Amino acid sequence: MGKIKMTANIIRQEMIGTDIFSMIIQAKEIAVQARPGQFVDLYSADGSKLLPRPISLCEIDREAGTLRLVYRIAGKGTAEFSKLTSEHTIDVLGPLGNGFNLEDGKAILIGGGIGIPPMLQLAKELKCEKSIVLGYRDEEFLSEEFKPYGDVYKSSDNGAIGVKGTVMDAIKEYGIEGTHIYACGPTPMLRAIQQYALENGIRAQLSLEERMACGVGACLACVCKSKEVDHHSNVNNKRVCKDGPVFYAEEVEL
Repeated sequence: MGKIKMTANIIRQEMIGTDIFSMIIQAKEIAVQARPGQFVDLYSADGSKLLPRPISLCEIDREAGTLRLVYRIAGKGTAEFSKLTSEHTIDVLGPLGNGFNLEDGKAILIGGGIGIPPMLQLAKELKCEKSIVLGYRDEEFLSEEFKPYGDVYKSSDNGAIGVKGTVMDAIKEYGIEGTHIYACGPTPMLRAIQQYALENGIRAQLSLEERMACGVGACLACVCKSKEVDHHSNVNNKRVCKDGPVFYAEEVEL
């Protein structure tokens, strides 16, 4: 069917952490075709803010036709979204990007910071043994919602939540093993996971966090370095919004 732009009703919204909000919108046309790892563009009601804000999909309810979006306030656009209630609507475009490929085997799901939300729908849809590793700075969110879908392990910068250190420290501390890795989070985290996966022969899919402008692959504002030449730009680049945000570890340079 392809991407759809529509005006969605906001079902509800709540704060689930410091500057972190969970918004559920009614968007059946998008929900029925959305996949874990994809995202949507949300549009500001302020005409001076021309560029949409990309928000990853935390949960997809295809039967109810709803999407759950969990995001952190990062600027004026997301600050505006955080004030919306069930009395409001919002313009949305999606589903966008390429999501995760669901593969057989023992999976390790890794989410860091605001890269945690998109791992929840993936955890629900993967039909295999799962270890779920969540990395926090100093405040926990969403972890309880992962528990029905696998063994949950945690890390945090200050050690207040789980292992002190990074998600890789948690993997080593608990001896977590798997045949496939699915990860989303900041670039330093993904770089460490990429190196670990390639050195140990583990199949890994990485969801990159990049600043985006158009969200549909036209502006080339969110390119990353790739091993192969991109047919659109004819250089060793991939467009994160269009070709990703999910890539296999061997496809990109971080």
